[in-house]
Amino acid sequence: MEGCRVKAIIFDLDGTLIDSAPDIHAAVNRTLAGMGREALDLDTIRAFIGDGVQVLMERVIEARGLDAGQRDAMVETFLGHYEADPATLTTLYPGVEDALEQFRDEGWAMGVCTNKPEAPSRAILKTFGIDGFFGAVVGGDTLEVKKPDPKPLLAVRDQLQAKQAVFVGDSEIDAATALATGMRFALFTEGYHRSEDVDDIPQDARFSDYDVLVAIVARLADELR
Repeated sequence: MEGCRVKAIIFDLDGTLIDSAPDIHAAVNRTLAGMGREALDLDTIRAFIGDGVQVLMERVIEARGLDAGQRDAMVETFLGHYEADPATLTTLYPGVEDALEQFRDEGWAMGVCTNKPEAPSRAILKTFGIDGFFGAVVGGDTLEVKKPDPKPLLAVRDQLQAKQAVFVGDSEIDAATALATGMRFALFTEGYHRSEDVDDIPQDARFSDYDVLVAIVARLADELR
C-alpha cells in the first residue's frame, strides 16, 4: 500500500469488533432488578444498543413504562454495574485479532470510535489484549457530542495523524457518521444494525467475515488514490 493516501482504519466497537450485548444486557437487568422491575430479553437490549448510554436508558424506560425523569439515575446505576463487569460475557468476533495483526503488519494506523463511554471501552480492549493495536480511542463521553455527529470520527483520524481513513462499523449510525465525514465505509453485517435489509444502509462495501476485510480495505484505499 505504499504511496496510498489512506493511512488509517477506524473501527466502531460494539457490534463491530466485539459482541458486547450479553454484558450490556446483564447490566441493564441488574439496574431494573434494583428498581423491582422485570428483566428485558437479550434481543430487545441488542436492538437498543448503538446510540450511547443515555439513549439506551431512554429505550429501557419506554419499554418498561418508567418515569423519564429517572434516566440520569438509571444511567449512573447502569454504568456502576457495567464498568464493574464489562467483559465476562463479551466476545471478539471471529477473525478480528488476525485482521488487526495483518493491518498492523501492513503499516496501517488504527483507532476506535464508539458511543460506549471511553473508560469501559479501553478496559474491554485491554481485557482482550488488543488495546496495543489502537493509537486512538474516542468514546461517547470523550467529546461533548457522539456519533452520528462527525466530530468523534474526525478526532480519531486527527489523533492518528491521517489525511484519509476507512471507517468500519455495523450500524446505520456508523454509516451516517461516515457520510458526514466523507470517509469510505465498510459495513459489518453481523452486528447490531436495525434495518432488515442491509442494502438500505449506505455503504461502500460490506462483509460478514473478517477474513475478507483486509482485501476490502485495500480496494477502498485504492479508490482514494
